[in-house]
This record gives sequence, structure tokens and C-alpha cells, in this order.
Amino acid sequence: LQLVESGGGLVQPGGSLRLSCAASGFTLDDYAIGWFRQAPGKEREGVSCISASDGRTYYRDSVKGRFAINRDKGEMTVYLQMNSLKPEDTAVYYCAAAPLWTLRKPVQSGCAEIDFGSWGQGTQVTVSS
Repeated sequence: LQLVESGGGLVQPGGSLRLSCAASGFTLDDYAIGWFRQAPGKEREGVSCISASDGRTYYRDSVKGRFAINRDKGEMTVYLQMNSLKPEDTAVYYCAAAPLWTLRKPVQSGCAEIDFGSWGQGTQVTVSS
């Protein structure tokens, strides 16, 4: 199982970025894919996650209305569209995968980091003027 993130970069406040998580080596339909982030000096937190099977999603409150997660099964890729970016969104963003049958709670209830055992290498997002 392999996950490769891309799409990070430097953007001004109010700008947009689209992160991609390319998956390989497993059947995407059987998994939940989560986006997590870790800012300097802070703990990693769940940003958004999606059931690749039925498309159900979760967003943390601070990104609701600004971020959108979706998956392209044919491309085996999960995207995180980030709009109206704020300096506090600055972090390394990671995608991670969890088999749906191992989740402690439904995807729409949250992204529990402990459930996600396979991780990408991360991509840096910096929001600054």
C-alpha cells in the first residue's frame, strides 16, 4: 500500500491549493482516506476524511465551508481542495488510509488518527503574505 501526496506550496492568505493523494497497492473502495496536518510545535490533527466506498465525508470545524474532499476511483486519487486559506492552515499535510471495517466510528463522525495505519510522506502548505 502506497500513498503519495502532492500539491503543496506557498500561497497568500485567501488563496487556494488542491492537494492530491495518489493511492496504489490496494482497493480504494475498501478504505477511508484521511487528510491530517501538523503545524510546528503542535499535534497532528484530522482535517477531513472520506469513505472511498460511499463518499461520506467529515470536516473539522475550522475548515468547513473552505475545504472539500473528493475521490476519483478511476485515478485512485483523493483530493483536498482548500479555498480561502488562512495563515493558521500552514502545516505539513499528510494523507492516510484505513480499512473501512477497522474504523472505530463512521467516517462522518470524524478522523481518528489511531485508525489510520498507512501514511504518505507529507506535503508542506504555507499560507503567508
